[in-house]
Amino acid sequence: MKKIYLLFALLIFTAPLYAQSNYEIQVYASPTMDKGKTMFELHSNYTLNGSTTSSGPELPTNHVIHETIEITHGWTSWFETGFYIFNSIGSGGRTAYVGSHIRPRVTVPESWKWPVGVSLSAEFGFQKSAFDANTSSLEIRPIVDKKWNKLYLAINPTVEKSFVGPDQNQGLIFSPNVKGSYDVSKVVSLGLEYYGSTGPFFHYDTFQQQQHQIFVATDLDFSPNWEFNAGFGLGLTNSTDKAIFKMIIGRRF
Repeated sequence: MKKIYLLFALLIFTAPLYAQSNYEIQVYASPTMDKGKTMFELHSNYTLNGSTTSSGPELPTNHVIHETIEITHGWTSWFETGFYIFNSIGSGGRTAYVGSHIRPRVTVPESWKWPVGVSLSAEFGFQKSAFDANTSSLEIRPIVDKKWNKLYLAINPTVEKSFVGPDQNQGLIFSPNVKGSYDVSKVVSLGLEYYGSTGPFFHYDTFQQQQHQIFVATDLDFSPNWEFNAGFGLGLTNSTDKAIFKMIIGRRF
């Protein structure tokens, strides 16, 4: 039941001086919530080494805690809706309610017997300009994943669009996320997660303006009603927070 975990060769794509989404750091899996079930999740992220000065209206990220409450309900076997409440805790006026998003998502039913899991989410909402200069945004997230015995791979080739803020005329921003993990036991899996953002399609920003971040992460599967993910991430460019610890705890009802 033991073996080395996957070291996944990452795509190097990510975004410039756009604010990082350090509220919900997660690579999505394709299944939606079961019909009639509700998941409550707490996303806790601490920036150990981030920006120390303001960038336009945005407050610095160094030594700030982000606490996000996510509530997801399954309406059918293939459709769910998630709702997010973003919060920030920090000195210098950084303790505040940040904003909220809503996220409907559909998945390809298992009865279709596709060789890979496939789903699609659309996340829309607002956030205060002190935490993200782009205060109204839409995220379209295709999700493709596959489990081979103990090996798991998920790819989220996400695109984002700002409606209000400095990037509203930028077009679609490419922000891919990738996860590879390996089950080292029935309970524990270990792996790597990648989060990036390149800037507008076909007009990509220079590498140091982009955001590239790699997390060493673990998932614990000790109960079908609980979810646990934790990891430590390092930023690879000047526009990326250099060190973040993240943890996700979820409970299904």
